[in-house]
Amino acid sequence: MNQARRRFSKLQAALFSGAMATTASISLLVPGLSQSVRAELQDSPKAVLDEAWQIVNRDYVDGSFNKTDWQVARNDLLSKNYTSREAAYTALRKALEKLNDPYTRFMDPKQYEALTNQTSGELTGVGMRLEQDEKTKAITVVEPMENSPALKAGIQAGDTILAIDGKTTKDMTVSDAAQIIRGSEGTKVSLRMARPGKSEFDLTLTRARIEVAAVRYSLKNEGGEKVGYIRLQEFSSHAGEQMEAAIKKLSAQKADAFVLDLRGNPGGLLRVSIDIARMWMDTGAIVRTVDRAGDSQEMRTNRTALTDKPLVVLVDDNSASASEILAGALKDNKRATVIGTQTFGKALVQSVHSLADGSGLAVTIAHYYTPNGTDISHKGVTPDVKVEITDEQKLKLANKPMLVATKDDPCYAQAIALLKTTAASARPVAANETLVPKK
Repeated sequence: MNQARRRFSKLQAALFSGAMATTASISLLVPGLSQSVRAELQDSPKAVLDEAWQIVNRDYVDGSFNKTDWQVARNDLLSKNYTSREAAYTALRKALEKLNDPYTRFMDPKQYEALTNQTSGELTGVGMRLEQDEKTKAITVVEPMENSPALKAGIQAGDTILAIDGKTTKDMTVSDAAQIIRGSEGTKVSLRMARPGKSEFDLTLTRARIEVAAVRYSLKNEGGEKVGYIRLQEFSSHAGEQMEAAIKKLSAQKADAFVLDLRGNPGGLLRVSIDIARMWMDTGAIVRTVDRAGDSQEMRTNRTALTDKPLVVLVDDNSASASEILAGALKDNKRATVIGTQTFGKALVQSVHSLADGSGLAVTIAHYYTPNGTDISHKGVTPDVKVEITDEQKLKLANKPMLVATKDDPCYAQAIALLKTTAASARPVAANETLVPKK
Protein backbone atom coordinates (compact mmCIF):
# COMPACT_ATOMS: atom_id res chain seq x y z
CA MET A 1 0.00 0.00 0.00
CA ASN A 2 1.51 3.34 -1.00
CA GLN A 3 1.62 6.42 1.23
CA ALA A 4 -1.25 8.21 -0.52
CA ARG A 5 -3.48 5.15 -0.11
CA ARG A 6 -2.61 4.97 3.60
CA ARG A 7 -3.53 8.63 4.06
CA PHE A 8 -6.84 8.09 2.28
CA SER A 9 -7.64 5.09 4.50
CA LYS A 10 -6.99 7.19 7.60
CA LEU A 11 -9.23 9.97 6.35
CA GLN A 12 -11.96 7.48 5.50
CA ALA A 13 -11.90 6.43 9.14
CA ALA A 14 -11.96 10.01 10.39
CA LEU A 15 -14.87 11.77 11.99
CA PHE A 16 -16.52 15.13 12.16
CA SER A 17 -17.91 16.99 15.18
CA GLY A 18 -17.09 14.42 17.82
CA ALA A 19 -18.08 11.21 16.09
CA MET A 20 -15.93 8.14 16.65
CA ALA A 21 -13.65 5.99 14.50
CA THR A 22 -11.37 3.15 15.49
CA THR A 23 -7.73 3.56 14.55
CA ALA A 24 -4.77 1.23 14.72
CA SER A 25 -3.06 0.98 18.09
CA ILE A 26 0.43 2.36 18.52
CA SER A 27 3.37 1.53 20.73
CA LEU A 28 2.65 2.90 24.16
CA LEU A 29 6.25 3.53 25.09
CA VAL A 30 9.12 5.18 23.31
CA PRO A 31 12.16 2.93 22.56
CA GLY A 32 15.23 3.51 24.67
CA LEU A 33 13.58 3.49 28.08
CA SER A 34 14.93 1.08 30.66
CA GLN A 35 12.98 -2.04 31.53
CA SER A 36 12.22 -0.73 35.02
CA VAL A 37 10.90 2.56 33.65
CA ARG A 38 8.78 0.69 31.10
CA ALA A 39 7.29 -1.46 33.87
CA GLU A 40 6.61 1.62 36.00
CA LEU A 41 4.82 3.35 33.15
CA GLN A 42 2.73 0.34 32.23
CA ASP A 43 1.57 -0.06 35.83
CA SER A 44 0.62 3.61 36.23
CA PRO A 45 -1.68 6.18 34.62
CA LYS A 46 1.40 7.46 32.81
CA ALA A 47 0.97 4.75 30.18
CA VAL A 48 -2.25 6.35 28.94
CA LEU A 49 -0.68 9.82 29.07
CA ASP A 50 2.21 8.68 26.90
CA GLU A 51 -0.14 6.87 24.54
CA ALA A 52 -2.20 10.03 24.08
CA TRP A 53 0.91 12.19 23.68
CA GLN A 54 2.24 9.96 20.91
CA ILE A 55 -1.04 10.07 18.98
CA VAL A 56 -1.03 13.87 19.03
CA ASN A 57 2.68 13.95 18.17
CA ARG A 58 2.09 11.74 15.14
CA ASP A 59 -1.23 12.98 13.76
CA TYR A 60 -2.09 16.50 14.93
CA VAL A 61 -2.81 18.82 12.01
CA ASP A 62 -0.52 21.63 13.22
CA GLY A 63 3.10 20.48 13.16
CA SER A 64 4.11 23.40 15.41
CA PHE A 65 1.56 22.25 18.02
CA ASN A 66 0.34 25.86 18.33
CA LYS A 67 3.99 26.91 18.77
CA THR A 68 4.27 24.67 21.83
CA ASP A 69 7.29 22.46 22.57
CA TRP A 70 5.40 19.19 22.52
CA GLN A 71 8.45 17.22 23.73
CA VAL A 72 8.60 19.39 26.85
CA ALA A 73 4.88 18.73 27.33
CA ARG A 74 5.60 14.99 27.33
CA ASN A 75 8.41 15.36 29.86
CA ASP A 76 6.11 17.35 32.12
CA LEU A 77 3.40 14.71 31.91
CA LEU A 78 5.71 11.78 32.68
CA SER A 79 7.80 13.48 35.37
CA LYS A 80 4.92 13.78 37.82
CA ASN A 81 3.53 11.17 40.18
CA TYR A 82 -0.23 10.70 40.04
CA THR A 83 -2.25 9.45 42.97
CA SER A 84 -5.21 8.55 40.77
CA ARG A 85 -6.26 8.20 37.15
CA GLU A 86 -8.43 11.30 37.57
CA ALA A 87 -5.34 13.33 38.47
CA ALA A 88 -3.57 12.03 35.37
CA TYR A 89 -6.61 12.82 33.22
CA THR A 90 -6.60 16.41 34.55
CA ALA A 91 -2.91 16.79 33.65
CA LEU A 92 -3.54 15.47 30.13
CA ARG A 93 -6.43 17.86 29.58
CA LYS A 94 -4.21 20.78 30.66
CA ALA A 95 -1.51 19.66 28.22
CA LEU A 96 -4.05 19.49 25.37
CA GLU A 97 -5.26 23.01 26.19
CA LYS A 98 -1.89 24.28 24.94
CA LEU A 99 -2.98 23.34 21.40
CA ASN A 100 -5.86 25.83 21.62
CA ASP A 101 -8.09 23.41 19.72
CA PRO A 102 -11.46 22.57 21.32
CA TYR A 103 -11.89 19.57 19.01
CA THR A 104 -8.72 17.82 20.18
CA ARG A 105 -9.88 16.49 23.51
CA PHE A 106 -9.55 13.68 26.03
CA MET A 107 -12.54 11.59 27.15
CA ASP A 108 -12.64 9.49 30.30
CA PRO A 109 -14.03 5.95 29.91
CA LYS A 110 -17.65 6.97 30.54
CA GLN A 111 -17.44 9.87 28.09
CA TYR A 112 -15.79 7.68 25.49
CA GLU A 113 -18.42 4.96 25.92
CA ALA A 114 -21.18 7.55 25.48
CA LEU A 115 -19.53 8.76 22.28
CA THR A 116 -19.15 5.29 20.81
CA ASN A 117 -22.79 4.52 21.63
CA GLN A 118 -23.88 7.73 19.93
CA THR A 119 -21.91 7.22 16.74
CA SER A 120 -22.80 3.54 16.51
CA GLY A 121 -26.40 4.63 15.96
CA GLU A 122 -27.51 2.06 18.51
CA LEU A 123 -28.55 2.01 22.15
CA THR A 124 -29.31 -0.62 24.74
CA GLY A 125 -32.66 -0.27 26.45
CA VAL A 126 -36.36 -0.68 25.73
CA GLY A 127 -36.66 2.01 23.04
CA MET A 128 -38.84 4.92 24.11
CA ARG A 129 -38.55 8.65 23.58
CA LEU A 130 -39.60 10.40 26.77
CA GLU A 131 -40.58 13.91 27.81
CA GLN A 132 -41.89 15.58 30.95
CA ASP A 133 -45.44 16.90 30.71
CA GLU A 134 -45.33 20.66 31.25
CA LYS A 135 -48.43 20.71 33.44
CA THR A 136 -48.45 17.41 35.34
CA LYS A 137 -44.63 16.88 35.32
CA ALA A 138 -45.35 13.21 34.57
CA ILE A 139 -42.78 11.19 32.57
CA THR A 140 -44.58 10.68 29.28
CA VAL A 141 -43.85 8.51 26.24
CA VAL A 142 -43.40 10.63 23.09
CA GLU A 143 -43.17 7.53 20.94
CA PRO A 144 -41.87 3.95 21.08
CA MET A 145 -39.03 3.32 18.66
CA GLU A 146 -39.31 0.97 15.70
CA ASN A 147 -38.47 -2.70 16.37
CA SER A 148 -38.09 -1.98 20.09
CA PRO A 149 -39.21 -3.97 23.15
CA ALA A 150 -41.45 -1.00 24.03
CA LEU A 151 -43.28 -1.10 20.71
CA LYS A 152 -43.62 -4.87 20.81
CA ALA A 153 -45.08 -4.65 24.32
CA GLY A 154 -47.79 -2.28 23.08
CA ILE A 155 -46.56 0.96 24.68
CA GLN A 156 -48.12 3.96 22.96
CA ALA A 157 -47.41 7.65 22.57
CA GLY A 158 -49.06 9.50 25.47
CA ASP A 159 -48.61 6.70 28.00
CA THR A 160 -47.14 7.84 31.30
CA ILE A 161 -44.60 5.97 33.42
CA LEU A 162 -45.62 5.92 37.07
CA ALA A 163 -42.83 3.74 38.44
CA ILE A 164 -39.64 1.99 37.30
CA ASP A 165 -38.64 -1.20 39.10
CA GLY A 166 -40.98 -0.21 41.90
CA LYS A 167 -39.53 3.31 42.28
CA THR A 168 -41.99 6.14 41.72
CA THR A 169 -41.17 8.58 38.94
CA LYS A 170 -42.64 11.48 40.93
CA ASP A 171 -40.02 14.26 41.09
CA MET A 172 -37.85 12.37 38.55
CA THR A 173 -36.42 14.20 35.56
CA VAL A 174 -36.52 12.64 32.10
CA SER A 175 -32.76 12.09 32.38
CA ASP A 176 -33.18 10.27 35.71
CA ALA A 177 -35.90 8.01 34.31
CA ALA A 178 -33.93 7.24 31.16
CA GLN A 179 -30.84 6.39 33.19
CA ILE A 180 -32.76 3.81 35.25
CA ILE A 181 -34.52 2.31 32.23
CA ARG A 182 -31.24 1.82 30.37
CA GLY A 183 -29.24 -1.29 31.14
CA SER A 184 -27.39 -4.26 29.76
CA GLU A 185 -28.81 -6.21 26.86
CA GLY A 186 -30.92 -9.16 28.05
CA THR A 187 -31.73 -7.72 31.48
CA LYS A 188 -35.28 -6.85 32.53
CA VAL A 189 -37.01 -3.68 33.73
CA SER A 190 -40.48 -3.39 35.24
CA LEU A 191 -42.70 -0.41 34.45
CA ARG A 192 -45.93 0.77 36.05
CA MET A 193 -47.87 2.54 33.28
CA ALA A 194 -50.95 4.69 32.90
CA ARG A 195 -53.04 5.40 29.80
CA PRO A 196 -56.05 7.69 29.37
CA GLY A 197 -59.27 5.69 29.62
CA LYS A 198 -57.55 2.58 30.99
CA SER A 199 -56.62 1.25 34.42
CA GLU A 200 -53.00 1.35 35.48
CA PHE A 201 -51.03 -1.66 34.22
CA ASP A 202 -47.63 -3.30 34.68
CA LEU A 203 -45.15 -4.37 32.02
CA THR A 204 -41.85 -6.22 32.27
CA LEU A 205 -39.57 -5.58 29.31
CA THR A 206 -36.31 -7.20 28.31
CA ARG A 207 -33.68 -4.68 27.27
CA ALA A 208 -32.24 -5.08 23.78
CA ARG A 209 -29.85 -3.36 21.38
CA ILE A 210 -31.87 -1.00 19.22
CA GLU A 211 -30.97 0.86 16.06
CA VAL A 212 -31.68 4.55 16.56
CA ALA A 213 -33.46 6.35 13.75
CA ALA A 214 -31.19 9.11 12.43
CA VAL A 215 -33.51 9.68 9.45
CA ARG A 216 -37.18 10.60 9.53
CA TYR A 217 -39.19 11.08 6.36
CA SER A 218 -42.67 11.60 4.98
CA LEU A 219 -44.41 12.38 1.69
CA LYS A 220 -46.20 15.73 1.76
CA ASN A 221 -48.76 17.03 -0.71
CA GLU A 222 -47.99 20.71 -1.18
CA GLY A 223 -50.51 22.26 -3.56
CA GLY A 224 -50.44 19.38 -5.98
CA GLU A 225 -46.69 18.79 -5.67
CA LYS A 226 -45.57 15.60 -3.95
CA VAL A 227 -42.60 16.57 -1.78
CA GLY A 228 -40.42 13.99 -0.07
CA TYR A 229 -39.35 15.51 3.26
CA ILE A 230 -36.28 13.93 4.90
CA ARG A 231 -34.80 15.05 8.22
CA LEU A 232 -31.26 13.82 8.95
CA GLN A 233 -30.47 14.26 12.63
CA GLU A 234 -26.87 13.02 12.69
CA PHE A 235 -24.36 11.11 10.56
CA SER A 236 -24.28 7.96 12.68
CA SER A 237 -23.20 4.57 11.38
CA HIS A 238 -26.74 3.56 10.30
CA ALA A 239 -27.66 6.95 8.79
CA GLY A 240 -26.50 6.00 5.30
CA GLU A 241 -28.64 2.91 4.97
CA GLN A 242 -31.60 4.77 6.51
CA MET A 243 -31.17 7.62 4.02
CA GLU A 244 -31.05 5.17 1.11
CA ALA A 245 -34.27 3.53 2.30
CA ALA A 246 -35.96 6.93 2.67
CA ILE A 247 -35.03 8.12 -0.83
CA LYS A 248 -36.14 4.83 -2.41
CA LYS A 249 -39.44 4.74 -0.50
CA LEU A 250 -40.31 8.35 -1.35
CA SER A 251 -39.30 7.83 -4.98
CA ALA A 252 -41.59 4.79 -5.15
CA GLN A 253 -44.38 7.05 -3.85
CA LYS A 254 -43.73 9.32 -6.86
CA ALA A 255 -42.16 12.27 -5.05
CA ASP A 256 -41.79 15.21 -7.46
CA ALA A 257 -39.08 16.89 -5.37
CA PHE A 258 -37.21 16.58 -2.07
CA VAL A 259 -36.47 18.70 0.98
CA LEU A 260 -33.44 17.53 2.99
CA ASP A 261 -33.46 19.05 6.48
CA LEU A 262 -30.01 19.36 8.09
CA ARG A 263 -31.01 21.93 10.70
CA GLY A 264 -29.57 21.16 14.11
CA ASN A 265 -27.43 18.33 12.71
CA PRO A 266 -24.04 18.49 14.50
CA GLY A 267 -22.23 16.12 12.11
CA GLY A 268 -20.86 12.61 12.54
CA LEU A 269 -18.96 10.06 10.50
CA LEU A 270 -17.03 11.23 7.42
CA ARG A 271 -17.66 8.06 5.43
CA VAL A 272 -21.41 8.43 5.99
CA SER A 273 -21.44 12.04 4.77
CA ILE A 274 -19.65 10.92 1.59
CA ASP A 275 -22.03 7.97 1.12
CA ILE A 276 -25.05 10.23 1.47
CA ALA A 277 -23.64 12.83 -0.93
CA ARG A 278 -23.29 10.07 -3.51
CA MET A 279 -26.99 9.22 -3.12
CA TRP A 280 -27.91 12.72 -4.33
CA MET A 281 -25.08 13.52 -6.78
CA ASP A 282 -24.08 11.53 -9.84
CA THR A 283 -20.91 13.46 -10.68
CA GLY A 284 -18.60 15.97 -9.07
CA ALA A 285 -16.31 16.45 -6.07
CA ILE A 286 -17.63 16.13 -2.52
CA VAL A 287 -14.84 17.43 -0.29
CA ARG A 288 -11.07 17.98 -0.22
CA THR A 289 -8.98 17.44 2.91
CA VAL A 290 -5.45 18.67 3.65
CA ASP A 291 -3.26 17.19 6.39
CA ARG A 292 -0.34 18.77 8.25
CA ALA A 293 2.16 17.72 5.59
CA GLY A 294 0.12 19.64 3.02
CA ASP A 295 -1.02 16.46 1.30
CA SER A 296 -4.56 16.74 -0.04
CA GLN A 297 -7.17 14.12 -0.81
CA GLU A 298 -10.33 14.69 -2.81
CA MET A 299 -13.42 12.54 -2.37
CA ARG A 300 -15.72 12.35 -5.40
CA THR A 301 -19.02 10.87 -6.48
CA ASN A 302 -19.20 7.50 -8.24
CA ARG A 303 -22.36 7.71 -10.40
CA THR A 304 -24.60 6.07 -7.80
CA ALA A 305 -27.22 8.82 -7.33
CA LEU A 306 -30.65 7.48 -6.40
CA THR A 307 -32.64 10.42 -7.77
CA ASP A 308 -32.27 13.49 -9.94
CA LYS A 309 -35.43 15.21 -8.72
CA PRO A 310 -35.21 18.86 -7.55
CA LEU A 311 -33.68 19.18 -4.09
CA VAL A 312 -33.70 21.88 -1.41
CA VAL A 313 -31.45 21.64 1.65
CA LEU A 314 -32.38 23.38 4.92
CA VAL A 315 -29.59 24.54 7.25
CA ASP A 316 -29.12 26.71 10.34
CA ASP A 317 -26.34 27.85 12.66
CA ASN A 318 -26.33 24.42 14.33
CA SER A 319 -25.71 22.56 11.07
CA ALA A 320 -22.05 21.67 11.57
CA SER A 321 -19.16 19.69 10.20
CA ALA A 322 -20.44 16.71 8.20
CA SER A 323 -23.67 18.66 7.61
CA GLU A 324 -21.57 21.45 6.12
CA ILE A 325 -19.66 18.95 3.98
CA LEU A 326 -22.93 17.66 2.49
CA ALA A 327 -24.56 21.08 2.10
CA GLY A 328 -21.39 22.55 0.59
CA ALA A 329 -21.04 19.70 -1.90
CA LEU A 330 -24.67 19.91 -3.02
CA LYS A 331 -24.46 23.70 -3.32
CA ASP A 332 -21.13 23.92 -5.16
CA ASN A 333 -22.22 21.26 -7.64
CA LYS A 334 -25.54 23.08 -8.15
CA ARG A 335 -27.37 19.89 -7.23
CA ALA A 336 -29.48 21.64 -4.59
CA THR A 337 -30.60 25.05 -3.40
CA VAL A 338 -29.50 25.68 0.18
CA ILE A 339 -31.99 27.64 2.30
CA GLY A 340 -31.73 28.95 5.85
CA THR A 341 -29.08 30.72 7.90
CA GLN A 342 -25.29 30.63 7.92
CA THR A 343 -24.02 27.27 9.15
CA PHE A 344 -21.72 26.67 12.14
CA GLY A 345 -18.33 26.88 10.42
CA LYS A 346 -16.35 23.80 11.48
CA ALA A 347 -13.80 22.93 8.79
CA LEU A 348 -11.66 20.47 10.72
CA VAL A 349 -11.45 16.68 10.60
CA GLN A 350 -10.98 14.56 13.72
CA SER A 351 -10.05 10.95 14.27
CA VAL A 352 -10.93 9.32 17.58
CA HIS A 353 -8.74 6.74 19.30
CA SER A 354 -9.46 4.20 22.01
CA LEU A 355 -6.79 4.31 24.74
CA ALA A 356 -5.49 1.42 26.81
CA ASP A 357 -7.68 1.99 29.89
CA GLY A 358 -10.95 2.46 28.01
CA SER A 359 -10.67 6.23 27.73
CA GLY A 360 -10.49 8.00 24.37
CA LEU A 361 -8.80 10.81 22.49
CA ALA A 362 -10.15 12.92 19.63
CA VAL A 363 -7.43 14.54 17.50
CA THR A 364 -7.76 17.05 14.68
CA ILE A 365 -5.89 15.56 11.71
CA ALA A 366 -6.89 17.66 8.69
CA HIS A 367 -8.60 20.77 7.34
CA TYR A 368 -11.33 20.46 4.72
CA TYR A 369 -12.55 22.57 1.80
CA THR A 370 -15.76 22.49 -0.23
CA PRO A 371 -15.55 21.45 -3.92
CA ASN A 372 -15.11 25.10 -4.99
CA GLY A 373 -12.16 25.42 -2.61
CA THR A 374 -14.08 27.42 0.00
CA ASP A 375 -12.67 27.44 3.53
CA ILE A 376 -15.75 27.63 5.76
CA SER A 377 -13.78 27.75 9.03
CA HIS A 378 -15.53 30.13 11.47
CA LYS A 379 -17.69 31.33 8.57
CA GLY A 380 -19.92 28.44 7.60
CA VAL A 381 -21.76 27.65 4.39
CA THR A 382 -23.66 30.64 3.00
CA PRO A 383 -27.19 29.67 1.95
CA ASP A 384 -28.36 30.41 -1.59
CA VAL A 385 -31.52 31.82 -0.01
CA LYS A 386 -31.22 33.35 3.46
CA VAL A 387 -34.22 33.09 5.75
CA GLU A 388 -34.00 35.07 8.97
CA ILE A 389 -35.97 33.48 11.78
CA THR A 390 -36.97 35.47 14.85
CA ASP A 391 -36.33 34.22 18.38
CA GLU A 392 -40.09 33.94 18.80
CA GLN A 393 -40.35 31.67 15.74
CA LYS A 394 -37.43 29.54 16.95
CA LEU A 395 -39.06 29.11 20.36
CA LYS A 396 -42.39 28.20 18.76
CA LEU A 397 -40.80 25.47 16.63
CA ALA A 398 -38.78 24.18 19.58
CA ASN A 399 -41.83 23.93 21.84
CA LYS A 400 -44.07 22.51 19.13
CA PRO A 401 -42.00 20.11 16.99
CA MET A 402 -45.12 19.13 15.07
CA LEU A 403 -44.93 22.52 13.36
CA VAL A 404 -41.55 21.71 11.78
CA ALA A 405 -41.94 21.20 8.01
CA THR A 406 -45.31 22.96 7.90
CA LYS A 407 -46.44 26.39 6.69
CA ASP A 408 -45.54 27.67 10.18
CA ASP A 409 -41.89 26.76 9.55
CA PRO A 410 -40.37 29.73 7.63
CA CYS A 411 -37.48 27.78 6.07
CA TYR A 412 -39.69 24.91 4.94
CA ALA A 413 -42.31 27.34 3.60
CA GLN A 414 -39.60 29.07 1.56
CA ALA A 415 -38.41 25.70 0.23
CA ILE A 416 -41.93 24.79 -0.92
CA ALA A 417 -42.37 28.19 -2.60
CA LEU A 418 -39.11 27.67 -4.48
CA LEU A 419 -40.00 24.12 -5.54
CA LYS A 420 -43.39 25.26 -6.81
CA THR A 421 -41.76 28.00 -8.86
CA THR A 422 -39.26 25.51 -10.28
CA ALA A 423 -42.03 23.05 -11.13
CA ALA A 424 -44.09 25.75 -12.83
CA SER A 425 -41.18 26.92 -14.97
CA ALA A 426 -40.39 23.34 -15.97
CA ARG A 427 -44.00 22.45 -16.81
CA PRO A 428 -44.51 21.96 -20.58
CA VAL A 429 -47.04 24.19 -22.32
CA ALA A 430 -50.28 22.36 -23.19
CA ALA A 431 -51.38 22.26 -26.83
CA ASN A 432 -54.37 24.51 -26.16
CA GLU A 433 -52.54 26.88 -23.79
CA THR A 434 -51.54 30.38 -24.87
CA LEU A 435 -48.67 32.21 -23.16
CA VAL A 436 -49.23 35.94 -22.75
CA PRO A 437 -45.98 37.91 -22.63
CA LYS A 438 -45.47 40.09 -19.56
CA LYS A 439 -45.69 43.82 -20.21
